[in-house]
Amino acid sequence: MCCQPNLMEKSPKTGYHLVMALLLALLPGFFVQQSEARVVTDEVGRRLTIPDDLKRVVSLAPSITEVIFALGRENLLKGVSRFSDYPPAARKLPSVGSYVQLDLERIVALKPDLCIGIKDGNPIAVVSKLERLGIPVYAIDPRDIGSVLETILKLGRLLGAEKRAQAIVSDMRSRMERVKSLVATSPNKPRIFFQIGVSPIVSAGTETYIHELITIAGGKNLAEGPVPYPRYSREQVLGLSPDVLIITSMARGASFERVKEQWASWPSMPAVQNNRIVLMDSNLCDRPTPRLIDALEFLAETIHPELYKKRP
Repeated sequence: MCCQPNLMEKSPKTGYHLVMALLLALLPGFFVQQSEARVVTDEVGRRLTIPDDLKRVVSLAPSITEVIFALGRENLLKGVSRFSDYPPAARKLPSVGSYVQLDLERIVALKPDLCIGIKDGNPIAVVSKLERLGIPVYAIDPRDIGSVLETILKLGRLLGAEKRAQAIVSDMRSRMERVKSLVATSPNKPRIFFQIGVSPIVSAGTETYIHELITIAGGKNLAEGPVPYPRYSREQVLGLSPDVLIITSMARGASFERVKEQWASWPSMPAVQNNRIVLMDSNLCDRPTPRLIDALEFLAETIHPELYKKRP
């Protein structure tokens, strides 16, 4: 009696091996993917499964773009958020919208195998949609300089640039210690008002990178307090009598100079009397990147120029 052959019981050429060959043909990359995937935990405690060998990464914030370039892994970047302007090469990459208004279609069209976002800024609705489409999103959450250093190390491990990350962090730590040692030699703590923007006048409270930078640089932040970014009237700023007034803004050139000229018309302010109204690039101090140490060194020399004049 004739019967239907059982493929699993046939010889290797026509049975089990044939079935495996069909599976491999129908499911290309399935078995490879299983061996090359890895599970990571991001900075908000979410577990993600990502390819072990990343090929296509999209950055969802300018600070993340900066760190990826600093790590020497810009070859992975296939898209960045708007205002990713440092280093200049970042401007040439496709934009996926601003970090608070991401363009879901543009991100998906770039076919990333990983997006890297920031907890405070990226809309959770877009992140959730990306994950439902099978695109993992690794979230970072740096809160102070210490956690910025940890974030750089974590992104280094994530992107296969661990040694580069360790070198960057080591350099940042040593430069920060040099600033601390230098300003510790001065008994003075000049009173600092840090102006963000032009109108309205906004400053930086205690829970900000700017406050931490001012403090480490040997100054007293006149806007310290529980409100992260308090607003001030011109009269309130004059009443604080800052020794140094630092102005930073995303605006450039003429806007900066006009604000400086307006403050200079109040000679009763100590900062005006001592010619201590200083302009500063906002990108140095409002992004959690290695350039925070550039900001620290700039502030230390601005607040304590007498210490730097003594140096060879």
